[in-house]
Amino acid sequence: MKRQTWMSADLNLLKAFSVLVAERSVAKAAKRLHLSESAMSRTLSRVRDAFGDPILIRAGRQLIPTPRALSLEPRVLDMLAMAQDILTPAELVDPASLAQTFTIRCNEGFAAEFGAKLLDIVAVAAPGVHLRFSMQDEKDATALRDDKADIEVGVLGKSGPEIRVQTLLRDRFVGVVAMSHPLAGHEPVSIDAYTRYPHVSVSRRGRRAGPIDALLSTLGAKRRIAATVSSFPVALALAQGGIIIANVPFRQTASGRIGMHTFELPVQPEPVVVSMMWHPKVDPDPAHRWLRDCLLRTCAD
Repeated sequence: MKRQTWMSADLNLLKAFSVLVAERSVAKAAKRLHLSESAMSRTLSRVRDAFGDPILIRAGRQLIPTPRALSLEPRVLDMLAMAQDILTPAELVDPASLAQTFTIRCNEGFAAEFGAKLLDIVAVAAPGVHLRFSMQDEKDATALRDDKADIEVGVLGKSGPEIRVQTLLRDRFVGVVAMSHPLAGHEPVSIDAYTRYPHVSVSRRGRRAGPIDALLSTLGAKRRIAATVSSFPVALALAQGGIIIANVPFRQTASGRIGMHTFELPVQPEPVVVSMMWHPKVDPDPAHRWLRDCLLRTCAD
């Protein structure tokens, strides 16, 4: 297998590599790149030569990526994104001249906490822009690919390999109870006190247990989940007038926690990283870039 040097490599081979590894099928990769299957097969041979690796190997009736291909995939995607940024001419947009609707796909908690601030930023600079907040059902790239959403905001989950991602904020979980709750004003809250009272769990898929439960289990403790809801605002509403404990992200529930008691959890799951995602076809659009900048300003500390 003759390997190319970086100076002789074709940038298109990086794109072909990313699509082949993502699709794990010559036929599907050919369809995405608008090539015939025979042309895609020849491209796969060139990719193999360029990377000095089989890239895809047969396992039964399927093709699976090699370990090297999987290890290189994130770096190749980063290189493609950087190349597009470098080769895209810089353009400016006058926000005041914009007259269009942008759809932002997010969860109810993000819209409730950051929606008003984003609207203020947008309304001042671009009074002709209309924002449509669309609630998420599942995390996938379909809405971005099919132009049903301009930007998706949330914790990175299942997405397409071509989707652009930028971090908006990092958050941590806290416990929240009513001011009349026995835990109000008693810090630090021990694991014993934390598990003494019922909890409300937040899961769009209706799952009762989560990362907090896994951490408690390693310490031989368990909490009682009295209810499961689909959003953090609903969890706070349930905890507002009784003995229920809500576990919510600190920054994304700042306004919803007003009038309630917030405490540090006795166990702390991994930080929450909230990102904005968009399809590369809108990456160079100056109006879209302006909207992404508005979101970054909205979520800045």
